[in-house]
Amino acid sequence: MRTLVSRLPRPALPSGGMAILADRVLWALLAGILLLGLMDPGQLGPSLAFMRKALVGMAPFFAIAVAFAAYAKASGLDQTLARVFSGKPWATILAAAATGALSPFCSCGVIPVMAAMLRAGVPLAPVMAFCIASPVMDPEMFIITAAGISLEFAVVKTITAFGIGLLAGFTIYGLQRGGMLQQALRPSLEAVGCCSGGGPKAPSASVNWRFWGEEKRRHIFIQEIASTGWFLGKWLTMAFFLESLMIAYIPPDWITRLVGGEKWTAIPLAALVGIPAYMNGFAAVPLVGGLMQMGMSPGAGLAFMTAGAVSSIPAALAVYALVRRPVFALYIALGFVGSVMAGVGYAVLR
Repeated sequence: MRTLVSRLPRPALPSGGMAILADRVLWALLAGILLLGLMDPGQLGPSLAFMRKALVGMAPFFAIAVAFAAYAKASGLDQTLARVFSGKPWATILAAAATGALSPFCSCGVIPVMAAMLRAGVPLAPVMAFCIASPVMDPEMFIITAAGISLEFAVVKTITAFGIGLLAGFTIYGLQRGGMLQQALRPSLEAVGCCSGGGPKAPSASVNWRFWGEEKRRHIFIQEIASTGWFLGKWLTMAFFLESLMIAYIPPDWITRLVGGEKWTAIPLAALVGIPAYMNGFAAVPLVGGLMQMGMSPGAGLAFMTAGAVSSIPAALAVYALVRRPVFALYIALGFVGSVMAGVGYAVLR
């Protein structure tokens, strides 16, 4: 009887509205908001306002990234990218790091692209090279950094983006050559895609740039928009809520005392503090500029901005939801180590 029962098909997981009601991330977010309202009612309004402002500010970039990921899957472009990035490892890692250093994606906007690339079968090494390099610098950030800090700092930060991408890509490649990290995506996402919305693949191997006329491809596009948008959107909302609490309860002068000055510990501490304290690249420029005027070394400033860009709370939570724990741990470690190396290198060569 036990054998017979075990062979019976299991009931399907809830979908649609029932899946949303059963979502643990959503319930955790609501519980956190309720708890904040009970323990510190005065902070509830500012936290909700911060979340709203952060989500609105991120919305255009997030929408573009999710739409690109959905377009890549529906058109068949994801399979073409997978074939292109499956060439010579050194060449694909080099190209991915260079592309990431110049791409306009922020630390959160790059996550849907990362999900699409991994699900399409792109090797983890170039994916990590692209996704770690991308949030460190983009054309708009280059101009703001050059104006707010210095042109030299902006150039060094761009070189850092490329370098940290190479470090990530070749580190992953070396580990995989040794038999490690053979599976990147979480098991629940490998079979069904983000938020159980993987659905069917594009009907042919060729790229159909104007896929909207095909019903199946159109369905894939809409399904991917909804599933990826919901899956990553809920995690980012949770992350922005946690970030609002850190901004509220961690005094700014604590950061100044910790990473200011020329102490040898300033650079690793700046990278360590940058991971949770980083808000966004645009807010970080005046913050780091002010800290440097108060005595913070340029190397520590570079480490703070690089580590924060790669491993900010919203980005880290989204990556954690997407990949297996060893890959996530390596993502955080590479962001930290690469930031410290960049800061030390800048301090020595300056």
